[in-house]
Amino acid sequence: MSRHAANRASLDALRAAQYDWDEAALRAALAKVAAPDALFRLAHPFGDMVGPAAFHDGALAVLKAAWPDVERRDWLVMSGSDDEGADWVGCGGHFVGTFAAPFLDIPPTGHLAHMRFHEFYRLENGRVTGYQALWDIPEVMMQAGAWPMVPSLGREFCIPGPASGDGISRAERDESQSEASRQLIIDMLNHMKRHPSQGGPEVMEMPRFWHPRMNWYGPAGIGTGRGIEGFRNWHQIPFLNGMPDRGNKADQVTYHFFGDNDYAAVTGWPNMIQSISHDGWLGIPPLGKEITMRSLDFWRVENGVIRENWVLVDLLHMYDQIGVDVFARMREFNKARNVAPVTHSGDAS
Repeated sequence: MSRHAANRASLDALRAAQYDWDEAALRAALAKVAAPDALFRLAHPFGDMVGPAAFHDGALAVLKAAWPDVERRDWLVMSGSDDEGADWVGCGGHFVGTFAAPFLDIPPTGHLAHMRFHEFYRLENGRVTGYQALWDIPEVMMQAGAWPMVPSLGREFCIPGPASGDGISRAERDESQSEASRQLIIDMLNHMKRHPSQGGPEVMEMPRFWHPRMNWYGPAGIGTGRGIEGFRNWHQIPFLNGMPDRGNKADQVTYHFFGDNDYAAVTGWPNMIQSISHDGWLGIPPLGKEITMRSLDFWRVENGVIRENWVLVDLLHMYDQIGVDVFARMREFNKARNVAPVTHSGDAS
């Protein structure tokens, strides 16, 4: 078994324990795979935690308390090394369960709920020493009818896994193919950064990199765009209108790119620095304020171009940096609602 295959396999017990969600098995799997001082970095408002027990008690147990029958459903598991030789495993999927009790003060619905996750595990000698993850908490707010911010421009729905169906099981790793996928993404992003500082949209050469039927699966709060026009209309144009200095400070952040056959991924904490200097993005006024952004992304390459791109951005952290407490707004917006746990009674026949 190759090193990268072994790294993926080392997370099998942890992933399985979150499918059946047995607490004892979950704690044991975490303790086995993660170093005692592993740094777990999660989306706002969870923040940083040190050690597997802190991660379980401070994040996973919080979700379990709100969704008692929660289960984990991965649709992508990939691995590889970054430019510095560090080993990573990336996982994408959803937590699914009955929303029975408040989660981070989000009112329960009593119905099935889903929350997308993107996770990146840094492994050394087979053990997790670092973890970066985004949970799409705004997605849960929307399902509860409790999102207090502007409507999304893109389509909001339960994001699917790879159309190719090979996100979990695929052909044995091919190093040249994996590197080609990784390099394609790096080249594409370098071209994207040319606009608007070096010219109009044509300088990005998007048809060279993107399939005409590509899907850009954005985070809740931004939404999904179909095709290059959909991506530009519902995400890129508003994003660049508000922050035209995108990419100007790339030398001040650290990226971790890695490839796995037709898949590529990037993580960084943060991996963007830019200023909200103009109007046009998410209804935010031109504050002239510099922000950092965390974006954890996956891409699937098909016949040499990108067919699918899964993106999660920590929007709650972005809002926090500009002085907007989304949770306080949500509580104010929903204070007339009953946020007690939802119970079901009656004959189930």
